[in-house]
Amino acid sequence: MSASSAFNDEKGGSSNVGEPEYGHDPASGGIFSSDYKRHDDLKEMLDSNKDSLKLEAMKRIVAMIARGKNASDLFPAVVKNVACKNIEVKKLVYVYLVRYAEEQQDLALLSISTFQRGLKDPNQLIRASALRVLSSIRVTIIVPIMMLAIKEAASDMSPYVRKTAAHAIPKLYSLDPEQKDCLIEVIEKLLADKTTLVAGSVVMAFEEVCPERIDLIHKNYRKLCNLLIDVEEWGQVVIINMLTRYARTQFLNPNMNESLLEEGGGEKAFYGSDNDDDTDDEEDKEEKEKKKTEATAVVKRKPYVMDPDHRLLLRNTKPLLQSRNAAVVMAVAQLYFHLAPKAEVGVIAKALVRLMRSHSEVQYVVLQNVATMSIKRRGMFEPYLKSFYIRSTDPTQIKVLKLEVLTNLANETNISTILREFQTYIKSNDKDFVAATIQAIGRCATNIGEVRDTCLNGLVQLLSNRDELVVAESVVVIKKLLQMQPEQHSDIIKHMAKLTDNIQVPMARASILWLIGEYCEHVPKIAPDVLRKMAKTFTNEEDIVKLQIINLAAKLYLTNSKQTKLLTQYVLNLAKYDQNYDIRDRARFIRQLIVPTDKSGALSKYAKKLFLALKPAPVLESPFKDRDHFQLGSLSHLLNAKAGGYQVLPDWPEAAPDPSVRNVEVPEWTKCSSREKRKEKKADKPFYSDSEGESGPTESADSASDTASGSESGSGSEESGSGSESEESNEESESASEEDEEEEGKKKKKNVEKIKARKPVPESESEQSSGEDEKKSEKKSKPRIGNSESESEEDDDSESESSESEEEESEEESEEETKKKKKTTASKPPSKPPKKENKKEKKEMSLLDFDDFDPAPSPSQVTPLNNFLSSSLVTDLEGLSLTDNVLSPTTIIPSGNLKTYELLHRITGEGLSVEYCFSRQPFSPDPHMVAVKIQFTNSATSEAKSLHMEDAKLQSGMRIKEFPEIEVLPAGETLSVVMGIDFCDSTQAANFQLCTHTRKFFVSIQPPVGELMMPIFMTENEFKKEQGQLMGMNEITEKLTLEEKCQGEHAVVQRVTTAANLSRVPCGSDKECRFAGKTVTSGSLVLVSVVTKEDGAAQLTVNCEKMVIGTMLVKDILQALTQ
Repeated sequence: MSASSAFNDEKGGSSNVGEPEYGHDPASGGIFSSDYKRHDDLKEMLDSNKDSLKLEAMKRIVAMIARGKNASDLFPAVVKNVACKNIEVKKLVYVYLVRYAEEQQDLALLSISTFQRGLKDPNQLIRASALRVLSSIRVTIIVPIMMLAIKEAASDMSPYVRKTAAHAIPKLYSLDPEQKDCLIEVIEKLLADKTTLVAGSVVMAFEEVCPERIDLIHKNYRKLCNLLIDVEEWGQVVIINMLTRYARTQFLNPNMNESLLEEGGGEKAFYGSDNDDDTDDEEDKEEKEKKKTEATAVVKRKPYVMDPDHRLLLRNTKPLLQSRNAAVVMAVAQLYFHLAPKAEVGVIAKALVRLMRSHSEVQYVVLQNVATMSIKRRGMFEPYLKSFYIRSTDPTQIKVLKLEVLTNLANETNISTILREFQTYIKSNDKDFVAATIQAIGRCATNIGEVRDTCLNGLVQLLSNRDELVVAESVVVIKKLLQMQPEQHSDIIKHMAKLTDNIQVPMARASILWLIGEYCEHVPKIAPDVLRKMAKTFTNEEDIVKLQIINLAAKLYLTNSKQTKLLTQYVLNLAKYDQNYDIRDRARFIRQLIVPTDKSGALSKYAKKLFLALKPAPVLESPFKDRDHFQLGSLSHLLNAKAGGYQVLPDWPEAAPDPSVRNVEVPEWTKCSSREKRKEKKADKPFYSDSEGESGPTESADSASDTASGSESGSGSEESGSGSESEESNEESESASEEDEEEEGKKKKKNVEKIKARKPVPESESEQSSGEDEKKSEKKSKPRIGNSESESEEDDDSESESSESEEEESEEESEEETKKKKKTTASKPPSKPPKKENKKEKKEMSLLDFDDFDPAPSPSQVTPLNNFLSSSLVTDLEGLSLTDNVLSPTTIIPSGNLKTYELLHRITGEGLSVEYCFSRQPFSPDPHMVAVKIQFTNSATSEAKSLHMEDAKLQSGMRIKEFPEIEVLPAGETLSVVMGIDFCDSTQAANFQLCTHTRKFFVSIQPPVGELMMPIFMTENEFKKEQGQLMGMNEITEKLTLEEKCQGEHAVVQRVTTAANLSRVPCGSDKECRFAGKTVTSGSLVLVSVVTKEDGAAQLTVNCEKMVIGTMLVKDILQALTQ
């Protein structure tokens, strides 16, 4: 039977007893009544024996639900098919049941045994659907069954079913809160799950059921940080919001020193710099005594060191700023705003500006948050000022929010641009927007004193506008501005008094009358005349205007009673019989106060003080000023009121809680150092064992963890990562020290053979090498190998972007070795002068691969040199006179050949000329900074004093370490200093002011891409292996033709190493030159190879993890080889 025939039958009525009759006339209401025979065809299809008909019926039913139609009357027919063997039908039945199980609870309960059977189904989708339906039946009787089902599903092999179990937890908790303890156990179990599918859902359940149980997050914190990038988008939002609150309870405020300095009166360019000298420079001499206590408090406070786990969270969330989901970007932005150091918050600005290209709903939410951020972090959005300009197509609420942001961003430098923009907005047809613009002009004038007069003049010009609303709003704003300095603007008050005849908007008329009354002494001739005019029209005025007329009359009576006494009495008599009781009361009160009579009380003596008291100027503040106590991006922040379910953002702790609670315990069996287990492990993982054969267990463990966790650095991931990677590295690093003695002899032989074959020395087990071997090598090796190795030792276990975490993450063995090496390095005699260097340089180019030793390890954990200089090897090297000069980076690039750049010309600098060069030496205070050598030359006749730098303006993420102040530079003398700059792997310039005791010069340092790198030592096999992993988009190949003078191997090496700070990698072929390095900031590998062919043809290949750097480097090297 079709639906149409069923409808025709019903229309015709029915002869059966007990059934309702429907009228034949459509207007009788039969069409609109409930149709009791509706869906009969669907019910027949569901009752048939054919699966195809059932499937078709279910598809139609689910389509009805999707269109919002009610299909609840089909519940009995659908629920019968829950036991259907056809999986497609069963899936759709479960979709229907999830929707209607709560409404038809009794019928659903009849089929509960079927749902329980579904929980054991071999198909994971059926198991998950059965659990979903079961948790949708809101009946307390089945709570134990639901609890049992959730516990079983939490241990299911399928991550999809475990995810569904996590979704069911909040449903059960809302049905029966007494189950909280049992549910917490399940949440704890699911939090330990390592699959990305489950992570977001279980954190959501955690937030709903037990957000206060932070102890459940400790062990899973690092895992959640590392999984975050692969979780689905809505899971990312939930996890990021939870981790924001977690971090606020577990880590110290990264800006605490900065806030202290701001209280002390001295502003810093960066939160880490807390030298007393810098503070004194910034404070005036008069205030030194007052601020001394604050300055000493800052000095006494320990310098802030960011917790590695805090850095891990910031580093792993940063890539999500490029997410296509606006909610994810917003979540990361609020995390950075609430948790990141001030110098790093700027990275979110670009992402938020990108979101403003979305549709208006997203724009509204983003602008609400930007308005709040721009109050505290104005500089963050200043480069994107034009992005907040208003378009004519924007809705009014978007326009008002953009106005708010523009007003917050206004300062002395950009105010002229912003005011010109505001002038065009005033011509808009949107009256609410125009009013908001005029208020914004008023706020700009209040905040920036320099433009107050300009804004006032502009607003006064608006008083002649044809639009009454514009004039009215201008009057209100002018009134507030005039309160700041009324004596200077009596002309404006006179001009506004004349407007009372034309302006009809009550608020504007009231504002003018208040101004005239408040400053009647400045306009003594005009004020009485205004009162006279107002008295004529008193009865026709609005209530707000009447009240101000009464006030004006009272003030004039007290200051000029001769002219206004009768007028005042007239006005008070009119008010006495007004319809509004407020006005009647005010009139009676004022009459008793100002007109002295026998009955008047003691207050009448103080009438002048009451009415003519000095009133403070109103403070025009942003409505978003105090909103940041709500977590950004939350509904509470949007509404500026606490919404249901909102969790307050905790304050930073005074002292850092114990960080060891986040350490995951390593099982006992991994600590065993027996050979059998190690061999089994190597057999299981041939990839790791290969790398061990080449470069020792430490390197293999580190590279394994690097590959597994996918983090930017090869070091520190064992500590910050989770799971088996960290266990493997711990086991191998601890067990390797026990087998050192047996392998020592073999290594020495290998090393000697490789040196004879003119190949580089393989790396030995640096951190686990025995103490005896170290002492021998240190005593016999006369060549001194600088302090950079010991620095690189300290940095081996640090995170790639956090130079502060050395002490917490280094192992005990490496610490002891570092101390020994420092002692021996300090006590060594000066090295012998080079005797055969020039002769050996061309032939022994492979030995020069030791030249540039990086202060931090490469991604493949390269071993520092002084660890693998064994006794026999050193003896061989001594014969080759491998002295300090050979081992230093100056072998390839002598310091005299370093390119110098002009920072300040002597004419511009009034006799002071400044040049700089990139010294290519490790910057010892921070290995992630590029060392810049600055040379001051005083060509003037007088001495230069107090040479220092200040007001560094850096791009987001960049940092700068200032050079120590030069107190005096005598005339005609030259002095060099070294400063460090973290360019954040970009060629953007670092801008700052170079100051003397009399002048300030704006200067900038822009690095060539080749100076953003540091050389690393690498064997041929390692080079090939790393190059194989950096293929595809990470590889750039260019063909070129070499000139005759550049066709020799030595010339190629010299030109490449001049263009980029790279080290030579040995190669078996004479036709190929290889070079390796890594970026200073992030430690990203940079591999370069130049293959020469016949007739001067050559091929240049650059492999780099960062494509932008690779592209720029190719251009520079091409230029160096072809010029």
